Amino acid sequence: GVGMRRIVVNIDSLVLKGFRYEDRHAIAQGLQEQLAQLFAEPSLTDRLGSMGSVPRLRVGPVAIPAEAKPQQIGRAAGEGIGKGLNR
Repeated sequence: GVGMRRIVVNIDSLVLKGFRYEDRHAIAQGLQEQLAQLFAEPSLTDRLGSMGSVPRLRVGPVAIPAEAKPQQIGRAAGEGIGKGLNR
């Protein structure tokens, strides 16, 4: 559509320390889902467009409840990335 931007996100590697190996796919899926939801928001896409290429984004600490399921962990990481982009 008119005014739409294309956003390409490349994650070369996702380093997960302190999590079970078996949970890696569910964590990555939660992250992917959350990023897709964030990038669908017009305000964030406008902000990204004004930033240009961002080769690396530093994200502050992400609070994850002890009882969180793997997919929720990925979503929390995605929320942290969204907060980092809104700075």
